[in-house]
Amino acid sequence: MDRSHRQLTGVGGFGGLLAEMVRAGWPDAVDSLLAEHADLVEQDAHLARAARLARAARRVLALDAEDFGQLSREFADRPWSGEIRLASFPRNPRDRCRGAFDSLVPLFELMLEVCHLRARRSETVNLVVTLHLMSEYVCQLAWGSVLGHAGDPLRMGSFVAERWGTRDTTCPHSSVLRATARRSLNACSGDQAGYDTYLDNFHSRLGLALAQCAMNHETIAAGERPDVGPMCHRPCGWAVGWGTLAERKALDARLRLALIFADSPVVALRHHSPVGHFFGAPSSAEVADSWVRTWDRLTLPWADGRNPLTGRTGADPDEALPGLGLLMSTIADRPIETGTLLRRICGDLAGELESSTR
Repeated sequence: MDRSHRQLTGVGGFGGLLAEMVRAGWPDAVDSLLAEHADLVEQDAHLARAARLARAARRVLALDAEDFGQLSREFADRPWSGEIRLASFPRNPRDRCRGAFDSLVPLFELMLEVCHLRARRSETVNLVVTLHLMSEYVCQLAWGSVLGHAGDPLRMGSFVAERWGTRDTTCPHSSVLRATARRSLNACSGDQAGYDTYLDNFHSRLGLALAQCAMNHETIAAGERPDVGPMCHRPCGWAVGWGTLAERKALDARLRLALIFADSPVVALRHHSPVGHFFGAPSSAEVADSWVRTWDRLTLPWADGRNPLTGRTGADPDEALPGLGLLMSTIADRPIETGTLLRRICGDLAGELESSTR
């Protein structure tokens, strides 16, 4: 055994040391160490299982959702495998399990958990990247309680109609949003390549298209609420005929909060990442200050007195960004709590490491 192995297998052994690292929130570092000491892993069944779990934890922490379906199958014997599947996007257009197309709540709960861990590790760039990902899907989160799904392209055609996705120039959608709307109607009826293109380039814009349809002057009069983006001045019948006026006003409010968040100071930090020019990585203090300014915008009273966040209490003071979970719950119109998926994977990982004889 060489010197590095002797250093790692002191008191508590190699597995015990790595288990402590996992509990401290570094499963990805454990993945790297196990890869570097492959000879030890090969000699111990517990370390071999731990290596697989550590790689899974790294992928989940990285929000590598493209691999989530495969991870769910690989760890089908673990009680948390179903949670991974629910947080994934279907890899095939007509998969029976619709995952994040069915509901974005499991994915958002995972992203809240990732935000907490990234902040705890002072990884501010990764934190703001996660917030940016949340901002791309937050409008679909708001629409979920109305659609009954999270913008599933297999089911969109049963709700939208009229000018949605057509070339009708009276529709105020931009050309990009019009193309997104059109593809949302046929992404699951073509080949795999077309579906993959939709997932890669269009699905994250679907919420913006839906938001513009929901914000219209048949629901909210000019000046009643803050201007957060383009509205529809000639809404289709489906956009104003699906519910009562009170229900449409409630959806409008949730979407305005979603768009304020998407255009907020804390999400804007994503555009100051150091990639490519080596400057601008935000400090923890800068992230905290940006979040305070974001929260101030989110909670400002509206002219009609109907901002759902004004005067709200219940923000978790232990959150990395206090109030983020409350914001997402308000937008979704249902409770969204910080997830436990990573914690459960890491619990299994620590158990295998502690059982190691190395």
